[in-house]
Amino acid sequence: MRLLHTSDWHLGRAFHRVNMLGAQAEFIGHLVTTVREREVDAVVVSGDVYDRAVPPLAAVELFDDALHRLADLGLPTVMISGNHDSARRLGVGAGLIDRAGIHLRTEPSAAGTPVVLTDAHGDVAFYGLPYLEPALVKDEFAVDKAGHEAVLGAAMDRVRADLAGRGPGTRSVVLAHAFVTGGEASDSERDITVGGVAAVPAGVFDGVDYVALGHLHGCQALTERVRYSGSPLAYSFSEADHRKSMWLIDLGPDGSVSAERVDCPVPRPLARIRGTLDDLLADPALARHEDAWVEATLTDPVRPAEPMARLTERFPHTLSLVFAPERGPDDPQVSYARRLAGRSDQQIAQDFVAHVRGAGPDEREAAVLREAFDAMRADAAVREVAR
Repeated sequence: MRLLHTSDWHLGRAFHRVNMLGAQAEFIGHLVTTVREREVDAVVVSGDVYDRAVPPLAAVELFDDALHRLADLGLPTVMISGNHDSARRLGVGAGLIDRAGIHLRTEPSAAGTPVVLTDAHGDVAFYGLPYLEPALVKDEFAVDKAGHEAVLGAAMDRVRADLAGRGPGTRSVVLAHAFVTGGEASDSERDITVGGVAAVPAGVFDGVDYVALGHLHGCQALTERVRYSGSPLAYSFSEADHRKSMWLIDLGPDGSVSAERVDCPVPRPLARIRGTLDDLLADPALARHEDAWVEATLTDPVRPAEPMARLTERFPHTLSLVFAPERGPDDPQVSYARRLAGRSDQQIAQDFVAHVRGAGPDEREAAVLREAFDAMRADAAVREVAR
């Protein structure tokens, strides 16, 4: 069975101030063409269909168009909700849409109930594990500790239990939206840290033939059987070096996996350039970036006059301007944002405690801070679902 694995469409998202809906529509067209030309048997979409819980109407219309085009091909599609989606909204009408071969899996309680597709070699069971917010699903999965590994592990126990009751030779595919250990993150994914830990080990998924992951935006293989497709478009300059693609997976009669990357259309290349303003405007080696979307980091010791206007004369698609004078980390003029770069909310809070009283929090106090951040995240998730 030939599968096309994609995820993280983020329909409705902009890239800085650029509307990406046209590029997202081009990707949908590319996906449909790939399905037709490469004789794909099923499409799997591993979450973050939309960029936010209440997407703009144009994004909903594009999603509707994608579903119609896939259904018109007579192609089964299995899709889960991600942490950016409202699972309840995305799942509205799932029972009816199911009749058209579009299988939306947004309910955690259905983790052990697969979509079963059949080819010449027998059944393939597709298990959809939507994004599992630990604080919201711990009761469903009867886990003592509300963490990603615990709830995913419990969901996978249901998957393995169902699979064990199926006929010999039944192959299996799991769709999941999670941060799995070994994956390389970028700046455009929303933080899903719980209890100070976001990542789960790939071993959680042992026992199935292929795991189609979503959440991280870089296409990557954690093992031969556990892969991220990544987002089809770049959504931050941290993705400037990404090769945006989908996975074309051939699932053999014995459950063996072979994989091929299928490149996605690139609306415009990305470039990150750094130096003094005069150097950036004069350097002939930067000519290749003149048609790219540009993030320029200026290292001038004093902020130059009209930097954006001058930059856009040479790089008309400059979208981001960063000032980073080359100073030592102890220089009092180093910006607060630079001092916090790369630090988690928990680390920032602990640094604040240390600054105020001269000593950082002890183990008990750190646990209190962690519980407070987790409670805030869970509350935000509940309020977003209820909107």
